[in-house]
Amino acid sequence: MAKKKTVKSPKGTEDFSKYVRWFWILFLSGIASVVLLFLFASWGALGEMPDHTKLENPETNLATEIISSDDKTLGKFYFNDNRTPVGFEDLPQNIVDALISTEDVRYFGHSGIDARGTLRAIFKLGSGGGASTISQQLAKNLFTKQVSRNIIERLSQKVREWIIAIRLERQYTKEEIIAQYLNIVDFNNNADGIRSAARIYFAKEPKDLDIKESAMIVGMLKNPSLYNPRSHKNPIGTRNRRNVVLAQMAKYGKLSEEVKDSLQETELDLNYSPESHREGIATYFREYLRGFMKDWAKDEANRKPDGSKYDLYTDGLKIYTTIDSRMQKYAEEAVGQHMPRLQAEFDNQNTPERNKTAPFLDLSKSEVDKLLNDAMKRGERWRILRNQGKSEKEIRASFHEPTEMRVFKWVNGEASEVDTIMKPIDSMRYYKSFLRPGMMSMDPLTGHVKAWVGGMNYKHFQYDMVKQGKRQVGSTFKPFVYATAIDQLQLSPCDYFPRTQITIAANKFGNPEPWTTKNSDGNYSGEQTLKDALASSTNTVTARLMNEIGPQPVVEMAKKLGVEQDILPVPAIALGTPDISVYEMVAAYSTFANKGVYNKPVMVTRIEDKNGTILYQFAPESKDVLSEEVAYVTVNLMEGVTQAGSGRRLRHDSEWLKKSAMYKEVMTGYPYKLTNPIAGKTGTTQNQSDGWFMGMVPNLVTGVWVGAEDRAAHFRSITYGQGATMALPIWGLYMKACYADKTLNVSTADFEKPVDLSINIDCEAVDEGDLVGDDNSDDEVDFDF
Repeated sequence: MAKKKTVKSPKGTEDFSKYVRWFWILFLSGIASVVLLFLFASWGALGEMPDHTKLENPETNLATEIISSDDKTLGKFYFNDNRTPVGFEDLPQNIVDALISTEDVRYFGHSGIDARGTLRAIFKLGSGGGASTISQQLAKNLFTKQVSRNIIERLSQKVREWIIAIRLERQYTKEEIIAQYLNIVDFNNNADGIRSAARIYFAKEPKDLDIKESAMIVGMLKNPSLYNPRSHKNPIGTRNRRNVVLAQMAKYGKLSEEVKDSLQETELDLNYSPESHREGIATYFREYLRGFMKDWAKDEANRKPDGSKYDLYTDGLKIYTTIDSRMQKYAEEAVGQHMPRLQAEFDNQNTPERNKTAPFLDLSKSEVDKLLNDAMKRGERWRILRNQGKSEKEIRASFHEPTEMRVFKWVNGEASEVDTIMKPIDSMRYYKSFLRPGMMSMDPLTGHVKAWVGGMNYKHFQYDMVKQGKRQVGSTFKPFVYATAIDQLQLSPCDYFPRTQITIAANKFGNPEPWTTKNSDGNYSGEQTLKDALASSTNTVTARLMNEIGPQPVVEMAKKLGVEQDILPVPAIALGTPDISVYEMVAAYSTFANKGVYNKPVMVTRIEDKNGTILYQFAPESKDVLSEEVAYVTVNLMEGVTQAGSGRRLRHDSEWLKKSAMYKEVMTGYPYKLTNPIAGKTGTTQNQSDGWFMGMVPNLVTGVWVGAEDRAAHFRSITYGQGATMALPIWGLYMKACYADKTLNVSTADFEKPVDLSINIDCEAVDEGDLVGDDNSDDEVDFDF
């Protein structure tokens, strides 16, 4: 058998087969390694990977949104994440174009990983730009979070991002991924997600953003801190970055060169509208709502399917309220227009030269010191220092050390903050010198509260004077007396009563001492109709009614009308000695406007979870308090206040007013010119510490209170200290704005007369010259602004 010949390689050559073999071994091993790496990563070997459930429901904190009756966002509740997601359909096309042109131009052509971009990044070692797709960036924001500086860990994170990105692409549409990505990004300044960013930087909803606004927001994605438009560290960088985005849009055909060049020349034009708990619209109402929601969440009937409590700050609830954002705005503007004018006069009367114990009157220096000492112990500073272990001596000493602080101040008629150095004890006195407002507006037919202003600046005055504060109501209590008398005695507004003084004997109605009232003008001659008596707030006539019916039925009437606190049934309540909140007074007066039916005020209509499931829906609470006839007659009586009493200044174009000193006031800021039917009542306490006006038209009842924190701080005289001067102007400004907005449909009609009205209301015309001023004086006000 012949031997097989071995072919030898020519001399000088080498056998390359082993290299080829090793090449394929290494190549296939590399591929296998990559496959195994991705496989292990998908199994969670390189770190936790989200399962199908987490991909479908990513764990993100969502702010609870407060929504007005006209579908505007009033504010939000959140801890760290002010995030309210929007759908792709709520995004403008220009922000989608800006995002894709800048971040992922081949977005609609890949399945989560851009191969070309990845290879470019590898070969250029990242110098040619990153390779992260929008899907990968979403994966990073949702699941891998912080980027590691360790190259091995970073590679591991990158692999996980690739896998998650591919899974996201399978789970969601391209449009849904874009929406999720823009919803998850933190744009700084509490602007978490695109909706918050649009509202905070431009005071718009995302769908209303224009091209340059969208370009700025997309430009921030590269580095939200570096390109923060509110940052002082990089004032030009944000605009330059926006212009890069505009250039990218032009490069990829989303903009013409002409439009790009034009927009690049513009400023950012921010409309910065911070969304914090102490800023924005309806701050006092939102704080009330926080308490409402905490109580709601505590109720075991309001639990998640798994039995846990809803979290107000992270569960993305939607709270639908009765507040109308337009009316709320008008209410806050009315307060902001009147209060600095009133405060200027108050400060003028309380200069050190005029009042050594300013802003307090009728107090000795020792009494003022005691008042401030008591306030010191109740304050936040005392509590904090005591918890730090400071002795009482140290705490007291700290109140007398000059400290840097920012304080509230009216500057040129605007609410402002100013930096100053002040002793804390002096700052306490400073804040006690401010007059404060409380205001609530309600639809009497439904009980829906439309506006709620608990003060003039929540950041500096956090005590809510709508529901928390209860102050002496003065003559605004008199309609309760009149309504009770009409109900029991079937009195007519046209019935006459003498103005002479009357004394209610001791022990009658449980009165410990004899009680005799005085009229502010000292006039006790003649007689008046009930309508004239209420219009001029004649105390002796009100006392006669109390003598006829007794205080207990009046107390019962007040309770039926929604007054919550106890009222001592003594005759003096006829003149308004009880302390009652604005909230209770508005609800009570609404009963008169609603034909005798009391509606409990409604602030929340429903609550939904983040998926739109209804968790709570209000059920109206109402009750019959008065007959329709008695309610109407009481309203008719109160119409006299605005026809011939102090409320007539709401109709400033009348001949008597043009001849009065008040004409100057009217023409320099208070031109109400209201001609429609209005029922109302002013109220003033004995030392002018509380001024009230309750006003109503058929479908809107609004109450206003103005006063200082301490009752010892007040105007010297009734000229400025009466309700018609302190509170009524806010009502007038508010109603004028409401009437100017025809979309609100605030009624200008007459109050509806009952078909079977048996009580006579057709009195003779009122002689204005015979009337005295409301509450305590006929003084007319001449503001010197």
